[in-house]
Amino acid sequence: MAHITNSVEYGIHCLLWLVYVDDQQPSSRDLAELQGVSPSFIAKIFPKLEKAGIVRANEGVRGGYRLAKPPQDITVLDIVDAIEGKKPLFDCQEIRGRCAVFEGDPPGWATSGLCSIHKVMLQAEKSMRDTLAQETLVSLSQSVDRKAPNNFSPKVNVWLSDRSDSRRRKIKRKGS
Repeated sequence: MAHITNSVEYGIHCLLWLVYVDDQQPSSRDLAELQGVSPSFIAKIFPKLEKAGIVRANEGVRGGYRLAKPPQDITVLDIVDAIEGKKPLFDCQEIRGRCAVFEGDPPGWATSGLCSIHKVMLQAEKSMRDTLAQETLVSLSQSVDRKAPNNFSPKVNVWLSDRSDSRRRKIKRKGS
């Protein structure tokens, strides 16, 4: 059975920071280190988000990522599909036709129509996808805003800015 992996969780956390950053464009490494997660793991997620049109990458010393569209236009479902692909929640194996009592070919009544179990799983998947489609980066960020102190976002911006400045200084020293 397919499921949502921790790549989605990490990706959403990173994207939430992109909602809060001012004019900065943090690197995937900066976003990973900010949250205490593997930079190489995050580096594998961002190309998928870029391909889906969720983020835009900028090259060079000031390079990094920014949202490619307004956060209110990016749903959690968009992010899940970008990172995981549009995998089904359930993969029906049609075992209903393999009953030993059938002694060979199953009767029509046993395999006609949609499998009852598959039907329930399709309904569950639709409900999940509908719910994920209703939540956006803005609605998630508003939830974070209600919990975090007012000075938290500015502290993160300062931390990211310091990282960016440090990276530029290192590059200038190497080029000198």
